[in-house]
Order: sequence, then C-alpha cells, then structure tokens
Amino acid sequence: MSTTPSPLFTPVVVAGHTLAHRVVMAPMTRARSTQPGDVPNAINARYYAQRASAALIVTEATQISPQGKGYSFTPGIYSPEQIAGWRLVTDAVHSAGGRIFLQLWHVGRMSHTDFHNGELPVAPSAVSFDGQIWKVDPATGMGAMVASPTPRALTRDEIDDVVADFRQAARHAIDAGFDGVEIHGANGYLIDQFLRTTSNVRTDEYGGSRENRLRFLKDVVNAVADEVGAERTAIRLAPFLTARGMACPDILPTILAATEFLQARGIGYLHLVEADWDDAPQFTEEFREAIRARFKRPIIVAGNYDKARADWVLSSGYADLVAFGRPFVANPDFPRRLAEDFPLASFDGSTLFGGDERGYTDYRVAPEAAASDKVSEALGLS
Repeated sequence: MSTTPSPLFTPVVVAGHTLAHRVVMAPMTRARSTQPGDVPNAINARYYAQRASAALIVTEATQISPQGKGYSFTPGIYSPEQIAGWRLVTDAVHSAGGRIFLQLWHVGRMSHTDFHNGELPVAPSAVSFDGQIWKVDPATGMGAMVASPTPRALTRDEIDDVVADFRQAARHAIDAGFDGVEIHGANGYLIDQFLRTTSNVRTDEYGGSRENRLRFLKDVVNAVADEVGAERTAIRLAPFLTARGMACPDILPTILAATEFLQARGIGYLHLVEADWDDAPQFTEEFREAIRARFKRPIIVAGNYDKARADWVLSSGYADLVAFGRPFVANPDFPRRLAEDFPLASFDGSTLFGGDERGYTDYRVAPEAAASDKVSEALGLS
C-alpha cells in the first residue's frame, strides 16, 4: 500500500450523504433484465450489492418509457414490475451499506425500429447519422451491433410527453428506494441530441440558438427536481464527445451555459464523462477550470482514470469524486483493491452484454487478509 495519502480515500458529502471515500461505480450497461418486460431481478440485486463498497453506485442506464429504449435487455422504470424489481436492488445495496442512484435514460435516435413495433426512433430532428446499438436477434438469441436508422423528429406535444416521462420515472425511482437519480444527458442520447447543432436543426423554441437548444435539458432537470428534490437530482454530460454524429462546434459554450443553470438549480452533482477511446479529443485543463468556476457543487469525472490520475484531478480541485467503470466488473471490491494497490482481475469482454451470472456475479473479491484494518475503516467496511 502506498505511504502517500490519497485524496480518493477521504470523506465527502454528496446529495446530503456523507460518503466514506470518493470512488464511484460508473453506470455500465450489462443487459441482464428479465424478459419480457425489461424487469430488474435478483441477479441484478446480487451484482450491485457485491459492489456496495463504492462511495456511490450509479446504475446502468434505465429507459424512462418504451419509447426511450434503444438496446436489448436494458431495464426500465415505468412499469409496476420494474419498480418492484429495482426495489430488490436498492434493498440489497442498502443492506450492504451502499448508496445508489438510478440513471434515467431516453436514447432518442440511438435505437432501432425493432424496439418500436416497426416505427422509427425519435429525435429532435430527422437527421441521418452514424451510430450503432446492441440488439439481440430473436431467431438466434445472439446479440450484435446494428446500425440505427434515420429517426423522425419529435412533435412539440411529444417533447412535453417525454419531459413528463422523466418526471414520472424519477418518482418511480424514489418509490423503488433509490437515493437519487442521475439524468443521462451524455453520449449522444436524447438530451445530448437537443444540445448539439449537428443533431438538432429544429426551427421552433427547442432549436437554433444556444438558449433554445438548452431548453429541453432545463425542462427535464426542472421537472425531475420539482418531483424529487434538486439535491436528489444529478446529470451526466459529455462535453468532448464527437462520435455518433455529435461533433458540434458550439457544444463547449453550450455545456458551460448548462453548468451555470445546474449550479443555480442546486442539483446534487454534475457527472462529466470524458472520451475514453484512442485519439479521443483532449479534455483540456482550461475547460476543467471553466467548469469548476461555474459549478461549486460536487463534480464526478469518469474516463479511463487510474489511481494516479484520480489523485491529480481531485488534488487540483477539478473534481470531488472519480467514477470507474470496467474495473468494477471484474473487481467487486475495487475500492479496497485500489486502496491497497492490490492486483486487479481482468474481465471477460464476451460477457459484458447479456447472458447470465457468468461474467456478472461470479467475480471474486480479494482475500480478506489483503485489507488492513485502516483501509477497511476508511472504506466504511469495518
């Protein structure tokens, strides 16, 4: 174990909760809901409870309505069965001492006609783009990445309906026992599509100017915060995303304007996802400074962080917590391993999406002897 104290393992207050450390489990699609109905289940509960030593768990993205679905076997939060299924998860995580937020999702154009009875997916505008989603072929039971079609544009009334769906989904999440909700406004999904000139060419009050392109995000955040409280409301944004037809020349000033609104609204936290592929755009230090100048509440960052880089971003004051994704897949006790500089197990990439408990709940924790009493206490595990 390193002798240099790591800021990762110091307490922090987020959304009214005092967290023992700053290692967050990032949202990761695993596509293991019960079919039909996209219902969370006991296996999901076991998976998340195994990882309850995270300072905060943000669940896999969860569709707010049937219209919001874009991938096979992803869970929903709109039916009574789904709410009951998620209650299994929150009870298990809370029993293990964890905190958990539900990520609310409408994929917009990142979908396929097969999920919508042959109808086109919806978006701000009917703009063609290069994007793929994971879909299981019902004939073979095998999943594959398939291209999304050109979507149809939402009508003005339908926009109001989607905002109402976000509000209802947030209420359902609280009813299911979640500590709060994280709105998915990143990675080329519906809210992100409204923000960018490349995906939003509307000529009404939801398109054109920066203020108009921000209107949908503000409507959703206001609806959710009004329903469940601003402190239990969070959002994820992806300023430097260029994939999926999202390379908007005005996105950085748009995100900064959004950040000013989010600070004034008093949301629980802002989650910034950084591009994590080779030759991705650089998340600049100048932009980090601009975000922090506008948002004084907790910031979570995610994107191929290791311990050294996490310590740097926290020590620099650019973030308050760091989210880790794939390391949590094969290492259910990832915070302990990180604190101890213990070797990390690798995951089986073939089991990331769909399947059963293999590659999901069968990864082992490190031997108990590897964790010192001091580390256990710091992680809230003693």
